Amino acid sequence: MAVKLVESPEGHTGQGFFATSLDKAIGLARANSIWPLPFATSCCGIEFMATMGAHYDLARFGSERLSFSPRQADLLMVMGTIAKKMGPVLKQVYLQMAEPRWVLAVGACASSGGIFDTYSVLQGIDKVIPVDVYVPGCPPTPEAIIDGVMKIQELVKNESLRRRNSDEYQQLLNSYGIE
Repeated sequence: MAVKLVESPEGHTGQGFFATSLDKAIGLARANSIWPLPFATSCCGIEFMATMGAHYDLARFGSERLSFSPRQADLLMVMGTIAKKMGPVLKQVYLQMAEPRWVLAVGACASSGGIFDTYSVLQGIDKVIPVDVYVPGCPPTPEAIIDGVMKIQELVKNESLRRRNSDEYQQLLNSYGIE
C-alpha cells in the first residue's frame, strides 16, 4: 500500500495525466518550501529551537532551511517580547522581505504584549506589521508552533496569485504605512 505524503490539488485526472490550475500548483509548491526567518527575542525563541530539533523536526513540513537574511525568507516568525524601540527594526526587516511574505506571531508577547503591559513593550506586533497567524501560549509548545506553521502552509496553499495585487491587500499595507 502506497503512502500519500501530500494531498494533490483539485484538478482533472485521466489515464497518464493530471491537470490543475496554475494557482493550485504554485500554492502547493510554495506551501511545502517555506523559508522562515526567526526573529526571536526571548523565551519563545527557546521553544522554537526545540521545534527545529530532532524530536519535533520542523523540516518535515518543508521549512528546513532557516534564512537569516530577510531577502531570502518568505515567512517572518516573530517570537518573544518586542520593545517599542524594536518596532521600526521589525518593520524594516519585514519590508526587506520579497513578496509574497507571511508573518507568524509566536507567543503571547508577540501577539499582545503578554504580561508586559508597560510603556516600553509593543502590545502586539500587529501594531507595526500585518500578521497572518497567531500562535498562543506563554511560551507556546513546539506542537503549537508546528500547528502555526501548518496554518501558514494552508494559507499559502490556498492563496490566489492575484491576491497580492488586489486593492484590499494594498489597503492593508497602506494602513501600516507601507507603500
